[in-house]
Amino acid sequence: MFNIERWQEIFEAISKNRLRTFLTGVSVASGIFILVILLGAGKGLQNGIEKQFERDAAGIIEVWSGTTAKEYKGLNPGRQIQFRNSDYSQSVQKFEDKLDLRSASYNFWGATITYGKESGSYQFRGIDPDYGAVENVTIIQGRFINSKDLANNEKVAAIGVKIKTDLFKDKDALGKEISINNVNFKVVGVFTDPGGEREEARAYLPRTTVQRAFGGGDKISYMSFTVKKTKDYDEALALSEKFTTDLKALLRSKNVVAPDDASGIDAYNSVKDAKQFYDLNLYIRLFFWWVGICTIIAGVVGVSNIMLIIVKERTKEIGIRKALGASPFSIISMILHESIFITTIAGFVGLLASLLLLELVGPMVQSEYFRNPQVDFSVALTTLVLLVFAGALAGFFPAYRAAKIRPIVALRDE
Repeated sequence: MFNIERWQEIFEAISKNRLRTFLTGVSVASGIFILVILLGAGKGLQNGIEKQFERDAAGIIEVWSGTTAKEYKGLNPGRQIQFRNSDYSQSVQKFEDKLDLRSASYNFWGATITYGKESGSYQFRGIDPDYGAVENVTIIQGRFINSKDLANNEKVAAIGVKIKTDLFKDKDALGKEISINNVNFKVVGVFTDPGGEREEARAYLPRTTVQRAFGGGDKISYMSFTVKKTKDYDEALALSEKFTTDLKALLRSKNVVAPDDASGIDAYNSVKDAKQFYDLNLYIRLFFWWVGICTIIAGVVGVSNIMLIIVKERTKEIGIRKALGASPFSIISMILHESIFITTIAGFVGLLASLLLLELVGPMVQSEYFRNPQVDFSVALTTLVLLVFAGALAGFFPAYRAAKIRPIVALRDE
């Protein structure tokens, strides 16, 4: 129930000790201000680091073939191993239940791509539809290569913005025909790639079309996979390592390569590298939370000290109240109200100031490893609730001490 007299007492006590109350509020407000700013800075660092790791899909596993280095089953070393469509289809068929993304690729380097009078040397790849997600490309016009393109051997291409800018300038590229090594393809999409200009100087075509149009037969250059995601990193690492081991064993067996011949067939598992990213983000968050919480604790200790001083100053008043029949609960409640009120108002001011600063200044602070510092509002609100709880706890012990004072002792206090 709302007690107007209690609030009058609180405001009267605050007005009598304005400087002390102000300094207490500043310590509390600065605590939550610093915590939220640190959390925002931590998020900015995390965003910057994530930007460096987003060039390809998370947890990509690539497998390629080379030249054998070991004799195996009577076959001499030095054999060139060539992956074919059957290697890819057999791999997908066997591990279907474990896979999220999958694509085979047939690559050409230094191809001449021409539109009208403009031409240049670029790379093009024959790929499967999932390759766009594997490379983490973003379509800005049109579409990417799809399954119908592969099934029908369509002569279509998705080109990077580097090719579009070089060949088409300010013109629209969609629907136009380009010549790739004297074979015409219709542009159906334009993409960007977080990897930058090197990746954006590529053209992606249906793998089946590239194999037929450029004499590739059923050859493929390498295969890319991602396994299904898990919530736990250790589980994801174990799953990806088992898949990589089983995949290499399957392909080495099919192509008659020694089980331990990494030169003949080998694979790269990026999930291992991702551990550094997960650990770095964890350490950043822990560090900023630790510094921020220590700052808040310092503010709460300040509140507790102020409450002790208040209790000392009001000892005689508390004695009179108890002598007149005031219950211990009412004494505790009286002191807690003041503690919670100061903590809540100061905490809200600090929270509002920090969020406003992040909102105004955050977007202007951009660098390669620091991007868009921000704090989730629910997290910020949770910190305020925790601060109020800590303020109540800081006021409880002095209040409990005051409630235990015997009236006769309190009345003798000077």
